Amino acid sequence: MIPRYARQKMIDLWSDRRRFEIWLEIETYVCEVQEDSGLVPAGTTKALKAATIKDRSVAEIQAIEEEVRHDIIAFLTYIEKQVGPPARFMHQGLTSSDILDTTLAVQLNAASAMLLEDLDDLLAVLKARAWEHKDTLCIGRTHGIHAEPTTFGLKLAGYHAEFARNRARLEDARCGIATCALSGAVGTFAHNPPEIEERVAHKLGLAAETISTQIIPRDRHAHFFAVLAVIASSIERLAIEIRHLQRTEVREAQEYFKPGQKGSSAMPHKKNPILSENLTGLARIVRSAVIPALENVAQWHERDIAHSSVERMIAPDATTTLDFALVRLTSVIKNLIVHADRMRANLENPRGLIYSQRVLLALCDKGLARQEAYTIVQRHALKAWQDDSDFMRNLQDDPQVNTRLSKQELVALFDARVYTKHADAIFARVFGASDDVSQDE
Repeated sequence: MIPRYARQKMIDLWSDRRRFEIWLEIETYVCEVQEDSGLVPAGTTKALKAATIKDRSVAEIQAIEEEVRHDIIAFLTYIEKQVGPPARFMHQGLTSSDILDTTLAVQLNAASAMLLEDLDDLLAVLKARAWEHKDTLCIGRTHGIHAEPTTFGLKLAGYHAEFARNRARLEDARCGIATCALSGAVGTFAHNPPEIEERVAHKLGLAAETISTQIIPRDRHAHFFAVLAVIASSIERLAIEIRHLQRTEVREAQEYFKPGQKGSSAMPHKKNPILSENLTGLARIVRSAVIPALENVAQWHERDIAHSSVERMIAPDATTTLDFALVRLTSVIKNLIVHADRMRANLENPRGLIYSQRVLLALCDKGLARQEAYTIVQRHALKAWQDDSDFMRNLQDDPQVNTRLSKQELVALFDARVYTKHADAIFARVFGASDDVSQDE
């Protein structure tokens, strides 16, 4: 996690100070519930609430940790200095993992809320731009080669549907990691009844862990980071599309180029898709968290500590990077320059070859066997590729074609409008049957 690719909200969430604040919050809630249950003396909570985490607290706690070599004990020692004798009832019946795992749950839950907001913003922009270009014809490509016409709006609607699925995945993953464990050493509740955990979990906005050992089972976290990786891959898929469309030979869309922006230190003419390329790189960072998260699932017996160092890095890095990437992608799509005229020119450029399937089907309708019709159409298509001739004219000159299809019938097959006739139906599937662009105006 470096400032270049991080927003302040996420930086603050994963800061040492915020971590210590959550530790104090959890310890205070536990004392409060224990006091209500008669497990600790009255007034303990009030004394604990007087403790604070200040700017200098991080350095002081870290200095204690240098001596005791244990972060939770260092924290407790620091709080004891503020609270005095009542602090002896703090952390009663708990183990370090209760605090660490529950804190991670609080942070991941908060990070998820930010990521969901990011996804909502992206979905809104994708929707607006999809409606804007619902009927903007462009060529569809498979294997990087011209296939058949589509519309730029349909492309964006497809990405909207994908990110809507990603949002649902993240909601599910968030529920999986938003769990509280306060079950003590090896998870038996030997010194605090399960009701303590349940009541504190409610205060923290979490669910009580179904059953923990001494830690929350790491299959929950593996699922969470895998979902982040899927979202990152969706970001990269859209980023790669933009990168291709901005190529000089294509020039169908391009990132906004700000006044005063420079594209190259050597070549003044350059306008490079740097934001989309950056998103491709950031997606790799998010995905890199998946294998370590999966390897954390396997623990020795009731717990070991091998997962701890991993999560201290991948949790802030993956969530912060994904947050930054989603916000950047939203900006890219919102400001994307679309060259509809260039899209149309590229669509018409390959000498009519993109209508080969329509000709094939028409010949089949006229009585030709499919493979025979395919051979005829492919022969003329390959000829057009080879000698840069006109595909329609090649077909018109073939007796096997012109005896079955009139000139008017053949010309009618070379009409791109047929590829947009179901755009409304597809949009209804993506955005809802009653939805239209006017609702957002």
